[in-house]
Amino acid sequence: MILVSSCLAGMKVRYNGTDSLDVHIQRLVEEKKAVTICPELMGGFMTPRPPAEIVGGAGEDVLNGTAKVVELSGNDVSEMYIRGAYEALNIAKEISATLIILKENSPSCGSTAIYNGSFENRKIAGNGVTSALLKKEGFKVISEEQVPEIFLHEDM
Repeated sequence: MILVSSCLAGMKVRYNGTDSLDVHIQRLVEEKKAVTICPELMGGFMTPRPPAEIVGGAGEDVLNGTAKVVELSGNDVSEMYIRGAYEALNIAKEISATLIILKENSPSCGSTAIYNGSFENRKIAGNGVTSALLKKEGFKVISEEQVPEIFLHEDM
């Protein structure tokens, strides 16, 4: 079973109340080959919510307490991001996820890139909090940007 970010399946759960629909992912969900999650909602956030970025590192650093996730206002929301990551991990284990496809650039779900914490639209290489935890636990995590490549080379 595949685990995917809810926003990629067309659910309007992003911080600004929009989705990031990817038709390949939507099809996986419709065909019952994928289950959706939104770690931020599972962590206790509502939609819409203030934008947030990781300050002082990446997702691994948030998990070990050396970086934090902050909203534009400066409010530290790290605990909610960590809670959502562990909820996502529980679901990944429950469904024995063979692949996890998460939204790139998100402070939760980014798997190769995240925003740098300056709120100036600058990206750095790194994992979001949920991606970091899932990778640490041995799950294969990719972004929606890698999905077309997977569809060309594998039978899902």
